[in-house]
Amino acid sequence: MSTIIIIDTLWVLFAAVLVFFMNLGFAAVESGFARSKNTVNILSKNFIVFAVSSIGFMLLGWGLMFGGANPIIGTEHLFILGKSNDFYNDTLTSYVPFWGKFFFQLVFCGTAATIVSGAVAERVKYLSFIVFSFVLTIFIYPIVGHWIWGGGWLANLGFMDFAGDTVVHSVGGWAALAGAMILGPRHGKYDKDGKPQAIPGHNMSLAVIGLFILWLGWFGFNPGSTMSFQNPANVMHILVTTNTAAVAAVLTATATSWIFIGKPDLGMTINGCLAGLVGITGSCAYVSVGSSMIIGAIAGVIVVFAVLFFDRTKVDDPVGATSVHLVCGVFGTICIGLFAQEGVTSLSTVNGLFFGGGFALLGVEILGILAVGVFVFISSALIWLILQKTMGIRVTLEEEIMGLDIGEHGHTAYPDFAIVAPIMDSANEYGDTFPTLSPVEINRPSSAVSPDVAVPVVNKARSGAKMTKVTIITNQEKLAKLQSSLDKIGITGLTVANVLGYGMQKGHTEYFRGAPVKTRLLPKVQVDIVVCKIPTEAVVDTVKKALYTGNMGDGKIFIYDVENVIKIRTGEEGYDALQDEEDELSAVSVQ
Repeated sequence: MSTIIIIDTLWVLFAAVLVFFMNLGFAAVESGFARSKNTVNILSKNFIVFAVSSIGFMLLGWGLMFGGANPIIGTEHLFILGKSNDFYNDTLTSYVPFWGKFFFQLVFCGTAATIVSGAVAERVKYLSFIVFSFVLTIFIYPIVGHWIWGGGWLANLGFMDFAGDTVVHSVGGWAALAGAMILGPRHGKYDKDGKPQAIPGHNMSLAVIGLFILWLGWFGFNPGSTMSFQNPANVMHILVTTNTAAVAAVLTATATSWIFIGKPDLGMTINGCLAGLVGITGSCAYVSVGSSMIIGAIAGVIVVFAVLFFDRTKVDDPVGATSVHLVCGVFGTICIGLFAQEGVTSLSTVNGLFFGGGFALLGVEILGILAVGVFVFISSALIWLILQKTMGIRVTLEEEIMGLDIGEHGHTAYPDFAIVAPIMDSANEYGDTFPTLSPVEINRPSSAVSPDVAVPVVNKARSGAKMTKVTIITNQEKLAKLQSSLDKIGITGLTVANVLGYGMQKGHTEYFRGAPVKTRLLPKVQVDIVVCKIPTEAVVDTVKKALYTGNMGDGKIFIYDVENVIKIRTGEEGYDALQDEEDELSAVSVQ
């Protein structure tokens, strides 16, 4: 076996694994941009879509995409299982074994299907999404791939798309747009006047992690499309054009959202980076590094306005998939006809409009955009409509409000309460033992008695001892000063809980991808104290002095009469229950 075959195969393997790893990135971005009640559903969709696309592409998709020279669709050697695949020895490259080429193309197919998931998130039926993904990857995607990468009619006209601006991103984007339009917006996305309302994602940290995974994966997506490492200069050039477009888009998307929305919106910055990566995908091997910076910078601006446009036209896309993959995929394809420059790599042999090539290449690129758009949108819409009439594509309103995690899967990603396992001296399935806690020794009668007799409900509180509960709600940053002030007057026992709420100020104004969030709960602390010896007035006066600034957010004090307090360990009640061996002057009230 020649050294070239070994090196090229290892390169394709490495790049394909990076692209496969992008599935995790898509799952993280989408679930981060969505609400927590739909996390299991979104992770499940991103998980199963690769399995579905793998089966579809293996059964028939590869054959339709690369099976012969028919200008419309592959017609030869359609089925690749259980037979020799020597027919494909020279397909794409002759230096990588068949199954290596198959897997590399498979992960691209899976990416196109994953794009759809984000646009239909939080209201699509799980089973309907699975069926649509299967049809997309076994039929729609391979046909477009044949037109451009499989020797079809667009390839014969000179259409260029190096790593998939049209084949992957636009196909996924058109299918996503059809699904989002037919599904309709999420409940609560638009008010009675049709104005878009923000539905913030639940975990921007997860979204950023997903972004970096996708960014990393793109270094396999674009450079790996060479399917060869025989010319390292080509690979390194593509690597740098890819990264340059991404960083330029990050800056312009941030600046655009800052100028037009008023704040540097993180969601827009994330989409901006993805827009730059998508925008350069088709032309990464055909343009200079300087041109890649321009392409990325423009893509970063375009995606911000695309998100706002789709919101205002009632195309509800929770993650901005149509803005990133469709709009910037189309833009990136046009950029091939504008910025292509002969000789920047050994793969670039044609000049675009800006480098003296005239309108020839640009015209072919626009024709390809239109042909693919019409075919994919109509065929995808037809499939969505068939599914809508047969099995339904949208969950019920009740399921949508409750969350698809419960409605579709029966469990949640973030359980609000966890049942504490009993601590006992017994072995688990792994043979581990757990020590018991030593109980408090108390005198018990020798014979069993009923609970009513054993624990009589009798108020034995000391008469005349008034007990008062003081609850303070204030900003988190004031807790340390409040604690110190209370300690000085002898209040050493208190309970602190993190709470969310707002007063007349209605919370801080927030925006999510350009749309205002109507009411945003603010983080506060709730401090509970029960006092008996110390006068309530002294406690209130101390709290007011500690918290007062004269501005909104100083907080509020609530005062309640306490009927009784019972110390469970000793059975003491009232005033006595508030004292311990060290005669503390206050006690904890747990909420």
